[in-house]
Amino acid sequence: MEPSGIPESTTPFDYDLQSFLCEKETFNFAAFSTTILYCLVFFLSLVGNSLVLWVLVKYESLESLTNVFILNLCLSDLVFSCLLPLWTLEYHWGWLLGDFPCKLLSMLFSISLCSSIFFLTIMTIHRYLSVVSPLSSLRVHTLRCRVLVTTAVWAISVLASIPDAIFHKVFHHSEHSRCDYAELKWFLASVYQHNVIFLLSMGIILFCYVEILKTLFRSRSKRHHRTVRLILTIVLAHFISWAPYNLMLFLQTLLKFEVIQSCKVSQQLDYALLICRDFAFSHCCFNPVLYVFVGVKFRRHLKALLRHFWLCRSQAPSSSPLPHTPGAFHYEGASFY
Repeated sequence: MEPSGIPESTTPFDYDLQSFLCEKETFNFAAFSTTILYCLVFFLSLVGNSLVLWVLVKYESLESLTNVFILNLCLSDLVFSCLLPLWTLEYHWGWLLGDFPCKLLSMLFSISLCSSIFFLTIMTIHRYLSVVSPLSSLRVHTLRCRVLVTTAVWAISVLASIPDAIFHKVFHHSEHSRCDYAELKWFLASVYQHNVIFLLSMGIILFCYVEILKTLFRSRSKRHHRTVRLILTIVLAHFISWAPYNLMLFLQTLLKFEVIQSCKVSQQLDYALLICRDFAFSHCCFNPVLYVFVGVKFRRHLKALLRHFWLCRSQAPSSSPLPHTPGAFHYEGASFY
């Protein structure tokens, strides 16, 4: 995946005068829109995901495997959002951090993408087992299982991201430096790898939710409905955010193979890619909003947290603490929906 967000057809390994003239207008549009949007997304993601982590640690039990997945999703989104200011700075001043940070941050970018989709897939499989085959999921709530699953997801994400670290390098131009893929083939390999991971994960998620919905329609119990609804909302938001961007990246590979040669079509694809990329990169601040609108327990926890914060500022230090303690609302289930 191309972290910097500059139209991929202007990369150093595919640079000529015609492509520059064709895409200069697109680059100016990208620099303006990205600067504003990325700074806003970074701030919203930092505040929103930090609040989710605070609520999880203060009010909820991490013995719930789903809560552990939510916590790791927040961490993944925070890592992703913290990279956005760096890509914004690259637009204006070029890459100033050297070759090793270029490789490291490109790897972190890929890790955050892979871990997000992997955790969403595992969350869906876990919910599938809980609804369709409850007895098979009795042993997955042990501490050992939570540690193994979390470690495995991060380890696989790191392994899948190693090529992005190896094949990125800094290119020095007369105007400014760029952190980019060393060769065209590594850019193409990255696009295809992430698209395969995305499509396989979405296929698994689709199968699981078809089976979940069939089971829920046959059952009168509403015990699982709230959790299923929130996870389905999170998955749909991820798919709607990232599917157009992955499609645009695939179409960009057709430009690299010169299947598409029209300058007008190329520029239209570049604009479409920029819009889809900005929407996809904004996803890291979406999940906290979904928790507020869909998660009943999360809204209660958040209100209690804000009320506690407000009273702590307005009351004297000697005032008695509020009765809310970690693990509140356990009567509604183990996860915070």
